[in-house]
Amino acid sequence: MDLAKKKEENKEYTIEDLPGVGQATAEKLRDAGYTDLIELAVASPKDLGELTGIGEGVAQKIITAARKYANVGQFETGDVIFERRKNLAKLTTGSKELDTLLGGGMETQSITELFGEFGSGKTQIVHQLAVNVQLPPEKGGLGGEAIFIDTENTFRPERVVQMAKSLGLEHNEVLKKIHVARAFNSSHQMLLVDKAMELAKKVPIRLLIVDSLTAHFRAEYVGRSSLAQRQQLLNRHMHDLLRFADINNAVVAVTNQVTTNPGQLFGDPTHPIGGNIVGHTATYRIYLRKSKGIRRIARLIDSPSLPDGEVVITIKEEGIRDP
Repeated sequence: MDLAKKKEENKEYTIEDLPGVGQATAEKLRDAGYTDLIELAVASPKDLGELTGIGEGVAQKIITAARKYANVGQFETGDVIFERRKNLAKLTTGSKELDTLLGGGMETQSITELFGEFGSGKTQIVHQLAVNVQLPPEKGGLGGEAIFIDTENTFRPERVVQMAKSLGLEHNEVLKKIHVARAFNSSHQMLLVDKAMELAKKVPIRLLIVDSLTAHFRAEYVGRSSLAQRQQLLNRHMHDLLRFADINNAVVAVTNQVTTNPGQLFGDPTHPIGGNIVGHTATYRIYLRKSKGIRRIARLIDSPSLPDGEVVITIKEEGIRDP
C-alpha cells in the first residue's frame, strides 16, 4: 500500500514507511533518539545528519517526507487553533492566588520559568508540582507522573513525603511516580530531555522539571568568548523542552538563577540568567522573592495573554499554600 493511501485511511505509519528509509537507516534514526515521525519532522538536517551519520542531504529528504506525512508545517486558521487549545490543561500550584495569577494554574504545552535568589521558593514549588500532577483533574492535577532533572542535587524525597501526606496521598506511591535523574554537566542535562521523551512513551508523563536550568551552562561557559556558544546550546535546550511539552501535552517547569547589576539606578537590579534566549522561549516567567518569614512574593512578569501582577504565597511544612 502506498503512503498516500495509508495516510487517507488514517492508519499508523512508521519510520520505515518513509521513502528511501530501509531497516538499517531506521535503526540508525531510532538509536539517535528519533522514534516517530513527529520527532523527525521537527529535527534540523544538520543535527540529524551528525547524530546518525547519514549525511545532511539525506537527512533533509527524510525530514521533508516526515513533515508531509505527520502534517507538520501546514498553515492553520485561528479557529482550528482555538479548538485545539481547549485540550490544554492547568496544573495547580497549591496556592489559589498563584493559580489565579496564572489563569488557572501552570499550563500544559508551555514552559513556566521560576527565577529568584537562593531561598526564594523555586525548588519548593517544583516539588509541590511533582506531587500535584498526580492528583485527578477535578482536584487540580493532571493524573500523570513527573520527571525531575536535578542539576544541583536539590531533589528531596522527604519533602515529597510531607507534601503527599498533607494531601492525603500514599507517599510511597507518589514517590514511585516521580522519575529523578541527576545531570552532571550541560551535555548530560540536554541528553536527559531525550531520555525523558523515551520514558514518556511508556508512562504518562505530564510534568517535566529542570532544577535548575542554567547552573551547568553558567559554570561551564565562562567569559564573553564562550557566551555565544552557551546561548546557542541554551537555545537548543529550551526548544527541546518546548517540544516535549507540545508532544506530551505536559507542563514544563524550570527554575533559574539570577544575577544582579549593582550599577542599575532604577528598578530591581535582579535579572534571570540566560538573557533573551531563555526570556523569549519561556511562555510564562515568575519572579520569586523573599518576604517575611514563610511568605514569598510571586510576580508574573511575562505571559502571552495574561497581565502582569503579583501575589503572596507561603511555604509551609505541608507545601505551597495561600497566606
